[in-house]
Amino acid sequence: MQRILESMSTLKAIVSGGRAIIEDVGDYPDGTELEVEVVANDEMSAEERARLNASIERGLAQMKAGDTISAEELIDSLRARAR
Repeated sequence: MQRILESMSTLKAIVSGGRAIIEDVGDYPDGTELEVEVVANDEMSAEERARLNASIERGLAQMKAGDTISAEELIDSLRARAR
């Protein structure tokens, strides 16, 4: 899973004249196939998006450090809160 996450990157594109124009394509060689996903406007502010991205980064760091719990432990914890 971690290998997949590390190999993924997000590219931002704008549609102009019916074509997706990638703002910063990076160092991909000619012929590289890119998969494009249309993202709905989630109306997050730049600050909210930054907080979300920071939280994701913290979670990935915790995962790398082995600071995780099993799904069973998570479910037990959520059930205990609901009581």
